[in-house]
Formats: sequence, structure tokens, C-alpha cells
Amino acid sequence: MTVGTLAGLDNRIVVAGRVTTWRDLPEPALPSPAAVLTAGPAEALAAARHHATYGTELLLTSAARMDRAMRDDLRAAGFTVTGPGSDAEPPVRSRPAEPGRLWLLTSGSTGRPKRVGHTLESLTTVRGVQPARTWLCPYASGTYAWWQVVTLSLTQPGQHLVVVDADELDDWPALAAAHGVDAASGTPTFWRRTLHRDPAALARVPLRQLTLGGEPVDQAVLDRLREVFPAARISWIYASSEVGASIVVHDGRAGFPVGWLDRRLPGRPTLSVDGEELVIISPHHGAGLDGPVRTGDRVQVVDGRVLITGRLDSDEINVGGSKVSAGLVRGVLAAHPRLAWARVSGRRAPLLGRMVVAEVVPTASDDAPDEAELVRWCADRLPEHAVPRRIRLLPEIPVKETLKSDV
Repeated sequence: MTVGTLAGLDNRIVVAGRVTTWRDLPEPALPSPAAVLTAGPAEALAAARHHATYGTELLLTSAARMDRAMRDDLRAAGFTVTGPGSDAEPPVRSRPAEPGRLWLLTSGSTGRPKRVGHTLESLTTVRGVQPARTWLCPYASGTYAWWQVVTLSLTQPGQHLVVVDADELDDWPALAAAHGVDAASGTPTFWRRTLHRDPAALARVPLRQLTLGGEPVDQAVLDRLREVFPAARISWIYASSEVGASIVVHDGRAGFPVGWLDRRLPGRPTLSVDGEELVIISPHHGAGLDGPVRTGDRVQVVDGRVLITGRLDSDEINVGGSKVSAGLVRGVLAAHPRLAWARVSGRRAPLLGRMVVAEVVPTASDDAPDEAELVRWCADRLPEHAVPRRIRLLPEIPVKETLKSDV
């Protein structure tokens, strides 16, 4: 792709307190193939612009995600590894570059992150004329969600970008309001933390588009966002490095309609369920993943909606032979009007093998429900074996660099 085909080069970018444009970003000198480990968002944007201009084979990620073993794996795969504060590390073996190839690291939720191949074309899923927007981008550099916002701004005129660094996350509403952000994309954890920490500051951001993705979404967070932004469009997107953006829902309800299963439309993903696992055939897939992809995500059909409750390897808790979905229990707790967040897991227990336990964060520390009240709340809505036996209150919603809770 050449500079002339990038329609967003003059879009405004706010990064590290500085206002610039894609066109005016510095020009890094990158080998090909290169694994660029960035210390901050400005370096990441410059590397993305370089790839879009020259087709440099590129893997882009934050330095914090890359340990020594992963660096060595990349060098063994032919990458030159460049990172902050150190000289470039040459590949163990040289190989011809693959022009136009972009590599993404999976989230690592099922173990060590894997490399998935894409192109700028396969990552650019928003096409056609778009209304002018100023987008907030809070994601870690090089993740699939980060590329979704970046490619939108690079390829569409009028799609401006305000990038939030990790040390700005807790105060992003003030930054967003100052720069006229009217569209923001984040994980459900990202939105819950903001609703919990400073809902008044959030309400001052003139948002017309809110997007959630990257984690299971429950009705409680959708409803709370609707209360703050009654006129905005609220969207939930299911996307991953492997299958791209595959599900987009705008109706304000958790999950997606059961009628979408096994629906075959030209150029659209096909969604199906095998057992309890979501399976997707996607036109936006990564390299070599052009058939059915088993996502590893567990789904359940409830009231005509297909709900994604969590990962197959972690969502199911076996309590004395009865299956419990951690995601469904989490949804029940999250619906409590005085809770801002919940995490549910299994713990070893005598006789039963496992029991359900939970951690929660109250909406206000001076009005926190006690454990007995929460157990009663769950007992009124869940079968007896699914009711948490231990519930611990936390002072703050935990979050990882990926903006996800460890759920």
C-alpha cells in the first residue's frame, strides 16, 4: 500500500499530549521482517504508518508483553527485534521478508501467545463512507482491537484519534472531553472501571458511539452505559486475531440473536455452535484459517439470545457432578444494583470437589452489600449448586494491560 492510497493521512492524532497527524509522524528506519517492541503509543503509530507506506513485514507489540523467551522465538523465526533502550537484536537465521504481512499476538488467554498473520486489508473491516468521528484508543499497541481503530483512522478521512497511554487510563474522560472525543472503544472491564471510578466525568464526554469487545458482555454494563448515554449507539463486537471482527450487535442486549446461527450470507461470517463451543467461518480470518475455527469460547442459548459466557477451559465449574457456568453466575452478580464488577471461579472443596467462589467490587464503599445479602441474591436466581459459597469484596476493579479482567 502506498501513501497515496491512505485516505486518513491528514486525520488529527493526539498522542502523549501532542497534536499531530498521520502524515507528520516521524519516519522510523525498520528492517523487514521486524518485531517492534514499543515503549509508548507514539512509536507504535509511527511503525503502523511505516508498514502502511512500505509494506514492511511487521509484528508490533508493547515491550511489556514480550519476555526473553518470546524474543528468542521471534529471532529464531527470522525477525529483527527492536525495542526501547537496547540495540536491535538480529535474527538467528535470515529469511526473505513477506511484503505486506502483519503479525498479531493472540491474547494468551489459553496459554502462551501465538502469532497470527494478517494484512492491512484483512484488518481493515470498516469500509464505506463513515460519519466524522474523534475516536478514543485505549488498547495496548499491536492488539487486534488496537489495529481496528488504527486502520479506521488511517484509511478513512475524518476519523481522528486520541490515544490513551497506560498511565492515562484512570483519567481518560478528562482527556477525551478536552479533545472532543465522541466515539470510544474499550473492553467491558474498561467501561466498568470508568463507571465505577468517576461516572460524572464519563458523562461529560460527548459520546455518540460506544463500542465494547474483547470479553463477555453482560446486560448490566450495557444498561448502565445506556443510562449515562441515552442517545448514543452502543455496540458489542466479537473479534479475535484468528477470526477478525465476526459479530456486531447494536440492539443494546447481551449476546446475539439465535437466528444468526448457521446463517450464510455473502462476505459475512458464518456462526455455529458445536456442543457448547462457538465455531466461526470468517472472511476476516488470519492467514491459513480459512475454514471453521473453533474459538474456545463457551456459549449458552438463553431467551432467544446466544450468550458467550467465557472460555471453555475456565468457564465450567464442576460442583459435585453438576456443571456451573462461571459466566452466568458472574452475570447474576453483575446485575446487583450495588455491584460494579464480579469475578467467579471454582475452588477445591471436600466432598463436592469444587465449589463456586466470587470476588466483587461494590459501586460505593459506604454502601457495600455484605456476603449474606449477595448469597441470598444469587440463591433467588440460581440453582443451589451454582450459588457462590464465598464472596470477597475488593476495593478496585482489577485490570490487565489488555484492559481485561482475569475472568
